[in-house]
Amino acid sequence: MIRLIAMDMDGTLLNSEKKISPRTREALIRAQKAGIRLILASGRPTRGLKRFAEDIGMKEYGGVLVSYNGAKAVDCVTGEVLFEQAMTAGEARAVLEHLKRFDQVRPIIDHGEYMYVTNVYRQMIRLDGKEFNVMEYESRSNGYLLCEKEDLVAFVDFPVEKILTTADPEYLMAHHQEMMEPFKDTLSCMFTGKFYFEFTARGIDKTRALSAVLKTRGYRREEMMAFGDGHNDISMVTWAGWGVAMANGVEELKSGADEVTASLDEDGIALVVERLLH
Repeated sequence: MIRLIAMDMDGTLLNSEKKISPRTREALIRAQKAGIRLILASGRPTRGLKRFAEDIGMKEYGGVLVSYNGAKAVDCVTGEVLFEQAMTAGEARAVLEHLKRFDQVRPIIDHGEYMYVTNVYRQMIRLDGKEFNVMEYESRSNGYLLCEKEDLVAFVDFPVEKILTTADPEYLMAHHQEMMEPFKDTLSCMFTGKFYFEFTARGIDKTRALSAVLKTRGYRREEMMAFGDGHNDISMVTWAGWGVAMANGVEELKSGADEVTASLDEDGIALVVERLLH
C-alpha cells in the first residue's frame, strides 16, 4: 500500500514552463485527501521548494521538503529539521579554491536570503544554442537576492549544504572529472542537470535523507512511490517501493525503474497517481 509519494522537481513535477499543471495539482491534492503524504525531493534549496509545496496543499496536509539533493529535510508545516548533513566550512573552502582553476565555471552558494556569486554580471551561459541567463533563473526561481563576493573562499566561514556550479554544458562535461578529482573520495559530486554540477557532503543523496525521514515518521520504503528524471534520482527511484521514471528521463533511470510514465509536459505524475487512487 502506497502511503508516501516522493517527487523530484525540475523535469518531473514541474513542466517545461516550470509550473505544476492543473491536472497534476488536482491529482496530488486528491492523494493527500486520501491520506497519502507528499515529499518534494530536489537539488533546489529549501527556500526554492516552499511555494510549490504551498501550491499543492502541503502546508495544509503536511509533508516533507528534501532539499540540496538530500543534504537537508524539513517538515514543511513546522519547519522542523528532520535531517541535515552539510559540508564543513573547511571542505567548502577547499572546493571553492580548487574551482578557481576553471575559468568558465561559476560557483554559487546560498546563505540566508542571498545567493552568493563572484560576479553578478557574469550571468549568461550557452544552452541549446541560445543565450540563457542562469543567474537570473537560479536566483528568481528560488526566491533569492543576488550578492557578489569577490572571493567566496574568504567569505565562507559557515557549513554549506551545497556548492552549485554552472557553465556551458559542453564545458562541464569536458572538465567535471578534473573538478571533482580532489574530492571524489571525501564528498558527493554529481551532475543534477546538463548545466549544473554540484558538491555536497560525503554520502549525500536523496535516498539518504528519505531513509532518515521515513524512520522518524514510521514509514517503510515499500510504502513509498518515487518519481524522477535525472541521474540524481536513480538511487531514490530504485530504492522506493515503486519507482517511476519520466519519459523525458535519462536512460539509466528508466532502465532501473518499475515503470516509465509520460513526460513532464504530458502529466506523467498525474497519470500514475490517478490510477493509484482509482
